[in-house]
Amino acid sequence: MVDKNGNVETSRVGEIASRMSEDRKDDILSSFDSFKGYLGDKMQLGEKLGMGEEALAKTAEMVGDYLAANEEPRNREERLLQELWKVGDQDQRHHLAHMLVRMVQHDTH
Repeated sequence: MVDKNGNVETSRVGEIASRMSEDRKDDILSSFDSFKGYLGDKMQLGEKLGMGEEALAKTAEMVGDYLAANEEPRNREERLLQELWKVGDQDQRHHLAHMLVRMVQHDTH
């Protein structure tokens, strides 16, 4: 997901999501705790691969872009995140992505 220069490869998020079964997506998005757990697992993997908070936030931002454009929220929390994502500008979305990273890091540490 990150190239040799530390830049997130945007096409990878859609590619990974398109390979995921609908049942797996439903499992991840069925509850906010499941979503946070999945995101937390991916953030921990990124940290182990040496990604810093900025790279993790860029990745979370791309996941947010994908979800807002391609998935219907399955609960109130996801609906709120989608609404915030849609009304926010690029800078606000980036800050929200940082907050999501910190939220799941807090849950996993």
